[in-house]
Amino acid sequence: GLQGSAPDNARKKDMLARSQLEFMGYAVEWSPFNAGRLAVSTSQHFGIVGNGQQVILDMKGKNLAPVHVANLSDGCYDCTWSPVSENHLAYVAGDGSLTLLDLASKKRLRSYKEHTAEVYSVDWSGANKRYIVTGAWDNTVKVWHPDRPSSLRTFDEHKNCIYSTAWSPHHAELFASTSGDSTVKIWDMNDKKAIQTIPAHKYEILTMDWSKYDANILATGSVDKTIKIWDRRAIEKGEVAVLEGHEFAVRRVRWSPHKPDVLASASYDMSLRVWDVKKDRKTPSKSIQFDHHTEFVLGVDFNNYMEGVVATCSWDESVTVFDSTKPPPKTGLSTTAPSK
Repeated sequence: GLQGSAPDNARKKDMLARSQLEFMGYAVEWSPFNAGRLAVSTSQHFGIVGNGQQVILDMKGKNLAPVHVANLSDGCYDCTWSPVSENHLAYVAGDGSLTLLDLASKKRLRSYKEHTAEVYSVDWSGANKRYIVTGAWDNTVKVWHPDRPSSLRTFDEHKNCIYSTAWSPHHAELFASTSGDSTVKIWDMNDKKAIQTIPAHKYEILTMDWSKYDANILATGSVDKTIKIWDRRAIEKGEVAVLEGHEFAVRRVRWSPHKPDVLASASYDMSLRVWDVKKDRKTPSKSIQFDHHTEFVLGVDFNNYMEGVVATCSWDESVTVFDSTKPPPKTGLSTTAPSK
C-alpha cells in the first residue's frame, strides 16, 4: 500500500492487527471457537454492482492472515458463525442467496436462493444452536435450519426493507428485525405475527443488538444519527437512553460480552465509538471515538475471549483489530460530550 502520513502510521502502530482487503468491508464477526479468527464480508464498488468475497482471517502477530476466501459473483453483506461447529459459517449476498460454508473442506454445504432482493443480514442463534435468521430488501425475514432444503418460515409484516436481524441470546425462539419502516419488530419463530413492534426512531433503523446480560434490554441505531436503548417491558415509556454524538447514520451497534453497560457503534461518519451506558441515566458518559478508518465504518464486533478487543471493517478496504479500553492515538483523539 501507499505510505501513509506520520499521523496515519502512528495510528496504525496502535492497532493490534490490521489487514488490507481486496474489496470494501461490510461486516465482521469473531469466531465463537477460535480467539483470533475473524470472518469478514466484503463487496466491490459500494455493493452496487460487482463481486464479493467472504474472507476468513487469523491473527498472526500484527497481521491478519487469510485462511480462506470464498469468491462471490455478487456483493457479500453479512456473515455469522455456527455456534456448534467451528468450521461452519453462513453468509448472505446481493443476489438473494444464503450460503453455508465448511472451512474444513473449503466447500459450500448449501446455498439457498429464496429472497428476491439483496440479503442484508444473517444471524445463527447461539441460544437454540440450530436456526438461522435472514433479513432482505424484499421486506421479508426468513428462518432456516441448516439441514432443511428450504426456509422454515417467512415473516412479512415490515413495510420496507430489512436492515438487520438478530436472535435473542436469552430466548431460543425470539429474534428481532429492524427496517426502513422505522420499526423494530420482535418475533417468536413459532408465531406468524410479530409479538412486539417498537417505533424506535423516526427514520430508517439500520441496526440493533440484544444486551448479553439482560434479556429485556436492546440497542437500536438509525439514520437519525442516534443510538437508543430500550427496555422491552416498558416501550410505552420511551427509550431508556439516547446516545448522541455520531455525525452521520449509525450502521451497527454491538454490546460488549464482558461489560453489561459497554456498547460499540460503527457509523457513516467514519468513526467507531465506545459508550458506557448506565441504564438509570438519560445522559450517557462521554463516548470514546476511534478515527482509524478513512471511509464509512460498517462492521464491528467484540472479541469473546479478549476483553475490550474490537474488530472493525470499513469501505476503506481494511479490517482492524484494536483494544477499545486503551485511549485512541492522539491523532484521532476527540472525546465529545453529547450535544443537546
